[in-house]
Amino acid sequence: MTGCSLTRFPDDVALATSVADLWLDQIGHAERTGAAHRVALAGGRITRRFLAIAADRARARGLSLDGVDFFWGDERCVSTEDAESNFRLAWETLLEPAGVPEARIHRVLGELDPGAAAALAEQEIRRVLGSFGDSMPVLDLVFLGMGEDGHVASLFPGAAVEVTDSRCVYVGTTGPKPPPQRVSLTYRAIAAAREVWVLASGAGKQAALEQSMSPVPGAEETPLGRVLRERSTTRIFTDIAGV
Repeated sequence: MTGCSLTRFPDDVALATSVADLWLDQIGHAERTGAAHRVALAGGRITRRFLAIAADRARARGLSLDGVDFFWGDERCVSTEDAESNFRLAWETLLEPAGVPEARIHRVLGELDPGAAAALAEQEIRRVLGSFGDSMPVLDLVFLGMGEDGHVASLFPGAAVEVTDSRCVYVGTTGPKPPPQRVSLTYRAIAAAREVWVLASGAGKQAALEQSMSPVPGAEETPLGRVLRERSTTRIFTDIAGV
């Protein structure tokens, strides 16, 4: 697929370490030049490993994350104490260890219902990024994981049209497994980001990744496939053998 680059790694540790170093290089460059760096984090197993490694390597470099604004690609509608909370994952692995200032953390309020949480998350990202009206706020970097069904963020196959065609930044969604109520960046918001990095890791995802990168004629498009189609360039990092 045009605009899609694929980088392969032998295992998840190598993947997480390499991507952490690439990301920290970007943060360091932004710090040196006085540029903003606004990022949306993902959830999932590979993200936990990636963020923990990033925290360790930032500490080793003496690199501060104080200038980074943190948003989320999606969140489950649970409390921050719940093991399913994407905010909790990031807090435990990166934000607290790195001492990120509270003012730089723009979490989705998962303790609210999806509609209210999505509306407040949209207000916050527009406030910070200075986006108004019909303009779409432009994140510097969006991290995405990928599920075995090809879903990204909390955009799942077969989602209702009000999700797939939403012109909002965040939207309430329903997932196929607990916890079902979620909030997600929309396709439009992901398409608008300067960079999107997909961390595709784990057994059982080969078919979805292959279909997303080279859609099978007549087959339903995966959510990742739509992201790739709607963007001019997307980077995929994977440890999935055979792709």
